[in-house]
Amino acid sequence: MRQHSFGRTDFTVSDIGFGAWQIGGSWGEVSEADGRAALNAALDAGMTFIDTADVYGDGRSERIIADVLKARGGARPMVATKAGRRLNPHVAGGYTKANLEGFIDRSLQNLGVERLDLVQLHCPPAEVYYHPEVFEGLEELKRAGKIAHYGVSVENVEQALKAIEYPGVVSVQIIFNLFRQRPAGLFFQEARRRNVAVIARVPLASGLLSGKITAATQFAAEDHRNFNRHGEAFDVGETFAGVPLETGLQAVEEVRKLVPAGTAMAALALRWILMHEAVTVAIPGARNATQAQANAAASDLPALSEDVMAAARDIYDRLIAPHVHQRW
Repeated sequence: MRQHSFGRTDFTVSDIGFGAWQIGGSWGEVSEADGRAALNAALDAGMTFIDTADVYGDGRSERIIADVLKARGGARPMVATKAGRRLNPHVAGGYTKANLEGFIDRSLQNLGVERLDLVQLHCPPAEVYYHPEVFEGLEELKRAGKIAHYGVSVENVEQALKAIEYPGVVSVQIIFNLFRQRPAGLFFQEARRRNVAVIARVPLASGLLSGKITAATQFAAEDHRNFNRHGEAFDVGETFAGVPLETGLQAVEEVRKLVPAGTAMAALALRWILMHEAVTVAIPGARNATQAQANAAASDLPALSEDVMAAARDIYDRLIAPHVHQRW
């Protein structure tokens, strides 16, 4: 698996990482045993980047990661977590240094470390990006040795562009996939110019781009693809990348025509993301070891042809862009 530098930091990461939301919660039942097996399989395959958050299973995801890494020993992968979503209510005024430090202290305990590799503001209200004191507080926590670096996880391109105006922001996590192509424009250009790491989340559009979901698929009550279909719990863009399910399924059938024989659609979708040089790491989730191994294999696929890239853009322009392009 290809490894490269993580923006301006000293960390080196794989181009496919492990998204640890699924082993925390909100994806239906995933046992701790399956979560551990998935993470071990990802690390065995060469993944050196793990993304989690303090609210994934109320710390369950972080604790599983800590246990697996402790048991494995040896060189540690880069572990990124997030902070802010424990606020209730989740409002801009809650993003104080004191509150963030409390969240960071909890993550330090959950992950069993003395310093976090990377803490990301967890999709805060847009107003937060216009409060320099929030980022000054993160600088103070960095100087105190509690975090090595900080970045942001954003909902849209505008927030990403504003965030990277702060010189201490080393990374931006943003939804980017075949069904959410807008970041590849101005934001990717600016991220490369500033050497900001880009973490591509929701890379398979909540499983749509696996090609395995149909109109008859039933999701568990605790699965966000059931309870957040219309943005009832958090931004609707986090579920199926904000694409109406019926439209997404129609587009998936067109994407299916681009998949070479013997290749999984999910692998093609991940390889499409890696065709964009601004992307540092894509972070698909995995419910079990088999899924983690399949995700890792996408890194070794040959480059996609210009014809496939053009066809993918055409599908997006015709079917998907009207629903998502200007919104996020």
